Amino acid sequence: METNNLVRNYTAKAAQATLLRSVYLWMTLALIITGFVAMYVAKSYTLVNMMIQNSMMFWGVLIAEVALVWYLSARIYKMSFTTATILFIVYSILNGVTLSILLLVYTASSIATTFFVTAGTFGTMAIFGYITKKDLTRIGSLCIMGVIGIIIASLVNLFLQNSMMDMVISYIGVLLFVGLTAYDSQKIKRLLSGDDIEVNEVTQKIALMGAMTLYLDFINLFIYLLRILGDRK
Repeated sequence: METNNLVRNYTAKAAQATLLRSVYLWMTLALIITGFVAMYVAKSYTLVNMMIQNSMMFWGVLIAEVALVWYLSARIYKMSFTTATILFIVYSILNGVTLSILLLVYTASSIATTFFVTAGTFGTMAIFGYITKKDLTRIGSLCIMGVIGIIIASLVNLFLQNSMMDMVISYIGVLLFVGLTAYDSQKIKRLLSGDDIEVNEVTQKIALMGAMTLYLDFINLFIYLLRILGDRK
């Protein structure tokens, strides 16, 4: 009996390690795809003109991104893992298209610097969320409410065009996504823990959703830090 328990625990831990490794591999892959797409679009005179001159196209891509995240989050357990993976890749491509604008606005050196600052901050908070014994659920809930608040504030500031308000939103955004990174890291660890955890289609979907969540945390943290640290061309 004891031997069976030891074998089961070892199998569960091996499965958890495999799934957590998949989370960060998928997240990294999505970031790489987004980066390459953003650079490709930014270097294409035709595509840049289409994005700048045709606002309907830009907003269409943004709306498609939001719709895709919503659809994937709501329907992931009713679709195959392969379909979910393809949709995640499509989302990372669309995100690269919209983020290409940043490469036109900010200098390459400030983008590179901000990326490394983001990677260091993200990595630190992800590790903290994984190893801490403190329950971060309350912090995560507050951060989610805060994100809703800064989205509303950002929409209002589109009309006000207040630079001070924009900077305040950016600083608050950094703090919120720092907290969300730690919270999401802990949440993913809990979802992929347990004595009976195993690698199957359901747990792979959980890992994929975890990857998308952390990917969004990284992208948003990068954007808000870039608004603070970036040098405009």
